[in-house]
Amino acid sequence: MRIGMILDKTFPPDPRVENEAISLIGKGHEVFLFCLKYDKNGEDVLIKGIQVKRYKSNKLEYKLSALAYTFPFYSNLMKLKIVRFLKKYRIEAIHIHDMRIAEAVFKANKTLKLPTVLDLHDNMPEIMKLYTHLQKFPGKQLISPKKWKQKEEEFIHKSTKIITVSQEFIEEVVRRTKIVRDKIVLVPNTVHQSFYKDALIDNMIVGTYKSDFVILYLGDTGLRRGLQTAIESIFILKEKIPNVKLVIVGVSSTDTILKQQVTDLKLENYVDFKGWQDVSLFPSYIVASAVCISPLHRNIQHDVAYANKLFQYMSFGKPVLVSNAIAQKNLIEKTNSGLVHLEKDAHDFAKKVLQLYVDPALRDRLGSNGKQFVEEEFCWEKTSEKLIALYANLSK
Repeated sequence: MRIGMILDKTFPPDPRVENEAISLIGKGHEVFLFCLKYDKNGEDVLIKGIQVKRYKSNKLEYKLSALAYTFPFYSNLMKLKIVRFLKKYRIEAIHIHDMRIAEAVFKANKTLKLPTVLDLHDNMPEIMKLYTHLQKFPGKQLISPKKWKQKEEEFIHKSTKIITVSQEFIEEVVRRTKIVRDKIVLVPNTVHQSFYKDALIDNMIVGTYKSDFVILYLGDTGLRRGLQTAIESIFILKEKIPNVKLVIVGVSSTDTILKQQVTDLKLENYVDFKGWQDVSLFPSYIVASAVCISPLHRNIQHDVAYANKLFQYMSFGKPVLVSNAIAQKNLIEKTNSGLVHLEKDAHDFAKKVLQLYVDPALRDRLGSNGKQFVEEEFCWEKTSEKLIALYANLSK
């Protein structure tokens, strides 16, 4: 089958898009990826078997994308490009990556009537409520999360199949939209076996932290990810764990707030901001750590999704400490692979870290449980089977 994946940004990187495409190619499908470019040098290219087709965009289109469901300009501009893409490459099924570009796709597909798979990476209408530019003029007046949610529900009903990332997200969608349950398929973000089996460990990174009790965070450092709680807890923990070190590998536009918090609490010797690092270095930081964390704030999005970092941590046998955001809480309790703290509660976070610090056997047991879960049930090679089955049925 000739599958046309639609992505409204540049590629690479996007691990989910890449993982899905490679798995489908491995089963004999052809995957053509529609994506954007913002300079003259972005040519069409073959990446790991993915036929990447880059369409010219610009800053104005990028800004209009935020207004996709306020005014029709963005969807109409993208529709023209998508029509050309679908016809030129004789696409037989469309795979839409998230909802921002979905209306443009449905407009482009109006006459072709190709089967459509809507891949909901996130609960976008709920995430939008957390954006700072939607809290003030003019974003608050121009962009309506309520309208985005209405559009999301419209697209869910229009699509042939839906894919999403957690069982909790499936339950929320079914309850809200009243679709039949077999229309929606679970394809969670998990790690390839090669992430932990073929990892090259950087001994310099491991050596840097060999004398520290490292609490590790990987990924986006936006404030909703809960790192202010972790930093506050270090102020408590440093009195009981003199060699404690919070290592943060990631970046966001709000890092100045986190760094100011570290300065205000005089924790410069206890917190390392490493910025964004290549994914190939993630295993080295995980190996160097004692505890790995995901202290998410609770909201509708975080309650129905868990981050790929959890499986990266678990694949190396590390115990995890997560907030009580429902999806990740359920996962960790089901697999007995870590501990759960109350969101935004630095004292409870510190209490759980101490529980792990004083009991190395507990750390080993929880870490071993997580590693076994990833290896036997939750690596990409296992969790992609439903995606492959979905397209096998579409082909028929």
